[in-house]
Amino acid sequence: MAKEATAKKAAPAAKAAPMPADETARLILALREALTDSMVERLAITGSNTLEVVDRLNDETTRDAIHTVLDRVTELHRIGALDTLFDMVGIIHASKSASTDAIVERLFAFVEQMMNTFGSDNLSRLADGAAEAMEDAVHETKDAKPGGGILSTVSMLSKPETQKSLMFLLKFAENLQKRCCS
Repeated sequence: MAKEATAKKAAPAAKAAPMPADETARLILALREALTDSMVERLAITGSNTLEVVDRLNDETTRDAIHTVLDRVTELHRIGALDTLFDMVGIIHASKSASTDAIVERLFAFVEQMMNTFGSDNLSRLADGAAEAMEDAVHETKDAKPGGGILSTVSMLSKPETQKSLMFLLKFAENLQKRCCS
């Protein structure tokens, strides 16, 4: 205790600023004493950046873009798609984080194999043959008159449109076989 009392007496007494009477003045005084030079500098930079962003809102194109984005986000939220959007972003991020060179290499090999398969002559001939067979079947069944059979093919199959459809399918298969298997 004696040491503390001696230390207090030995230390020069700091001059206390006179306390202002109103609360606003006291608040300003407290802020002035609490803020360091670096804090004031950061606050000035932040204020400057904020005013720069606010100034950009004076541009009509920027303002329209902001309104459009806000409208779209509101619409996404209203229909419940905003959660889905963020889920998709999470999935994309997770897949990006999980992807390694080996996985990417295998994925490209798979895509290349699929492109080679779809680009093959056999598949091309099959698609061309199917299209031509369908056209032939349409022309051959266009004016055909359907007939009955086996108790009118159990009542359901006695309808003319049903039989015409069956004729079309049979002609399609026949023409497909002619074009692709000969």
